[in-house]
Amino acid sequence: MCLALPGLLLEMRGDDPLTTVGRVSFNGIVREVSLGFLPEARIGDYVVVHAGIALSVVDAEEAARVFRELGLLGEAAS
Repeated sequence: MCLALPGLLLEMRGDDPLTTVGRVSFNGIVREVSLGFLPEARIGDYVVVHAGIALSVVDAEEAARVFRELGLLGEAAS
């Protein structure tokens, strides 16, 4: 199963749109991701990331909804 998760874009690095990378926080876990497919992303945006690549921008409400539902799945599994 593949899962894409939203995360908060904290920092961006790089001048070339194809090689720009960002530091993204997934509920406190920070990872570096490629922003090559998402040149419109800006610091403070929530971006949906799959396999280390940011694919789309979502609003904060949508990101919170995804994490709520993932939390419910975790509770159901325990």
